[in-house]
Amino acid sequence: MSLVDPKAVQARCVRLNAKAENAAAIAPVVERHALTRGRTDLVIEVKAAAVNPSDVKAATGLMPYAVFPRTPGRDYAGVVIDGPAGTVGREVFGSSGDLGIRRDGTHATHLVVEADAVVEKPKAVSWEEAAGIGVPFVTAMEGFRRAGLPKSGETVLVFGVNGKVGQAAVQIATWQGARVIGVVRKAEFYEGHSNAPVEVIDASVTDVAARVREVTGGKGADIVFNTVGDPYFQAAHKSLGLRGRQILIAAIDRIVQFNILEFYRGQHTYVGIDTLGLSSAATGAVLRDLGPGFTSGHLKPFPIKANAVYPLERAKEAYDAVAGSSRDRVILKP
Repeated sequence: MSLVDPKAVQARCVRLNAKAENAAAIAPVVERHALTRGRTDLVIEVKAAAVNPSDVKAATGLMPYAVFPRTPGRDYAGVVIDGPAGTVGREVFGSSGDLGIRRDGTHATHLVVEADAVVEKPKAVSWEEAAGIGVPFVTAMEGFRRAGLPKSGETVLVFGVNGKVGQAAVQIATWQGARVIGVVRKAEFYEGHSNAPVEVIDASVTDVAARVREVTGGKGADIVFNTVGDPYFQAAHKSLGLRGRQILIAAIDRIVQFNILEFYRGQHTYVGIDTLGLSSAATGAVLRDLGPGFTSGHLKPFPIKANAVYPLERAKEAYDAVAGSSRDRVILKP
């Protein structure tokens, strides 16, 4: 393809033509659409694209700014086939808060994105693995960037430690030299990669805050990464040490009881993270901060199971798997 004059590409795209009443009613179809890029954009041949819970939520109208009809999908990995001089042939991956929500996304054979949105794919990482990095690692890293990166000697408490954002938070925190304690809602071990041992607290049988105080000599956690939200809000609040920071990324019930006295006397900071507010370029900047970790092996992509990879024509099954709270990283492979 020309490096100077952008040309239209005929792409096969998963399309959501109307809002679904619920997850079971999502009815994706595969259509052909012509894609053209702006002068500074890239056309990417998509090798793999992840399916995130936000893709399913946006399909059911839980995100009022989601447009219809559109191609869903926020995460991707692929090869640049058209773009400014020097870009063609690059193997890249990326993610976004607006792709697949406010504009056409990644569940397609081809994708148009800004040149500064993409990150070089590490050679040792497969297409499927690279496509699975996006939203979970961006959410975890943006939380730490906003709250202050963990330091050696600090304690990070992760609620929902076996979720994908929880696992990404563990990897990043232990890469930075912090001690990590994980919280689960039933007896289970930590399932992900870590650069140091992770103690796991079973919240169904243990007072989380009391245990955290016990193992930190009464100090409490420096950072609480709450990937679940309100069900753990009080336990997270009680676990925070002096000048501790709680990162929040989710909610089931929107309203919680909040002890303002304990908050200001503890000199606490609460940080809210919504990666849907990040543009493709802003997301690319976060991913570039993670690059050295993947290169060094301190950060590892999530393993992808063969039965969690679907062709575009089986997008409905992929969305159903994610709606059913599958712990697998679900991938579409054009």
